[in-house]
Amino acid sequence: MLASENFPTHHFKESIFKPYSTSGDDLASPLTAAASAAALVATTSSSADTASAVAFETASKMLTANGSSSNNNNITDPKDDLSSFVASHPAAHFEGFIRACVDEIIKLAVFQGTNRSSKVVEWHEPAELRQLFDFQLREKGESQDKLRELLRETIRFSVKTGHPYFINQLYSGVDPYALVGQWLTDALNPSVYTYEVAPLFTLMEEQVLAEMRRIVGFPNGGQGDGIFCPGGSIANGYAISCARYRHSPESKKSGLFNAKPLIIFTSEDAHYSVEKLAMFMGFGSEHVRKIATNEVGKMRLSDLEDQVKLCLDNNWQPLMVSATAGTTVLGAFDDLNGISELCKKYNMWMHVDAAWGGGALMSKKYRHLLSGIERADSVTWNPHKLLAASQQCSTFLTRHQQVLAQCHSTNATYLFQKDKFYDTSFDTGDKHIQCGRRADVFKFWFMWKAKGTQGLEAHVEKVFRMAEFFAAKVRERPGFELVLESPECTNISFWYVPPGLRQMERNREFYDRLHKVAPKVKEGMIKKGSMMITYQPLRQLPNFFRLVLQNSCLEESDMVYFLDEIESLAQNL
Repeated sequence: MLASENFPTHHFKESIFKPYSTSGDDLASPLTAAASAAALVATTSSSADTASAVAFETASKMLTANGSSSNNNNITDPKDDLSSFVASHPAAHFEGFIRACVDEIIKLAVFQGTNRSSKVVEWHEPAELRQLFDFQLREKGESQDKLRELLRETIRFSVKTGHPYFINQLYSGVDPYALVGQWLTDALNPSVYTYEVAPLFTLMEEQVLAEMRRIVGFPNGGQGDGIFCPGGSIANGYAISCARYRHSPESKKSGLFNAKPLIIFTSEDAHYSVEKLAMFMGFGSEHVRKIATNEVGKMRLSDLEDQVKLCLDNNWQPLMVSATAGTTVLGAFDDLNGISELCKKYNMWMHVDAAWGGGALMSKKYRHLLSGIERADSVTWNPHKLLAASQQCSTFLTRHQQVLAQCHSTNATYLFQKDKFYDTSFDTGDKHIQCGRRADVFKFWFMWKAKGTQGLEAHVEKVFRMAEFFAAKVRERPGFELVLESPECTNISFWYVPPGLRQMERNREFYDRLHKVAPKVKEGMIKKGSMMITYQPLRQLPNFFRLVLQNSCLEESDMVYFLDEIESLAQNL
């Protein structure tokens, strides 16, 4: 039995629209709705006031203008193809189509697409893919069968990022609770800017963000503020914005004009978003100073202080330090306590980009990696990375309770009216730079409710355990060499030296040839569909592989598989 067969029928006397048929076989057309409305008005004319009559007349004209003409091809029998139905509303006869599509997604994407026996990707060059897939947009809509075919083909030709052997980026996996949570918010389609349109999600955000601040270790049980952001890059941008406002509140009106140059400091291994958002916000890339890192990828505090002193000597203003807790490539954690001391000494805002490594805070065993993060002014933490929530799920957290609202609010009276009938402090949207905003909180909250903090801790410790196992295997296996002997996070960087190169002297020719190994192996695995692992150079180092783990379904046998597959693909290089 379809759910729609149990729908109650509601009758609203004030409505001019005929309710949908409870049989699910018919949908009132605009003409029928208008006729029904006319009859309703006629029978209640003695009690209807002038405003109701005007409303009916206006609605009738709108309905006539939007499709009552007999030669309008968009309005047809709803039992015909769904492509003829133009209203964006799930009428009862859509239920079978929706269920069929969801079943396809569950079967092909959620389960088959994450099965170890299936391919991570079915690879095609762009020109070939244009021939294989129907990208064309047409005047007439497509049939249900065609749409379901396109759905299947979209899954077929897409990268299965939930596949256990997708270890290519800082996200992976398909968490079932997060998936259900994301589907629900897509169905509800909320925008989280005022309490009146998103009451549950507004309170849910406050609860989740408060608990995250408590886990970070902000004072008084996690006091402060926070927001969900469209990615860690934007969260880092919020840090720059808040730091600028705290240093120069007048900049909200006057901008950066006629002001002393403000300087941002970050690691040379930091995420590119620090520089990119600084450019976007008008600072300019020259006002972002890249601090040298040591042999394990941590920011050198001596170089940081030298750069700060140089700025002061030039009458520039040191504004903030963006430290990194889990760098993108090497997974290094900066010395947050040492950076905090320098920020205090030179009155700089301390931000910690823990987008990647923040998940370690959930583990009593590994949270020491972020020692000192509780001293930060702000933190970026992305649950869609190490905690494996669905994309996107990014947060910006700060110890300062009012800075977000003070910095970004414009008090738009068409949305943030102060004379509403409820406590408008729950209208949180004005402290964001966005207006419309997804309810990214729910998928993470739903995961957290399902697993508990202990479950998230177990997840983190599992992926760290697999990373440690993998690193140990690299150390003992001929031809494999670690870039860092003791990686801190769950990204493991390593080279594979094929047999044909092992007897060579380690000179320029050797490194030039080694540099070409990873790209060729990557090409082989992509075309085969066997796995996806990224590679990159780093300063003077030739290309190396970077395995990234955050999928807790991985086992020791998978770690061996990764090494075996790389070795197999490189045997003739």
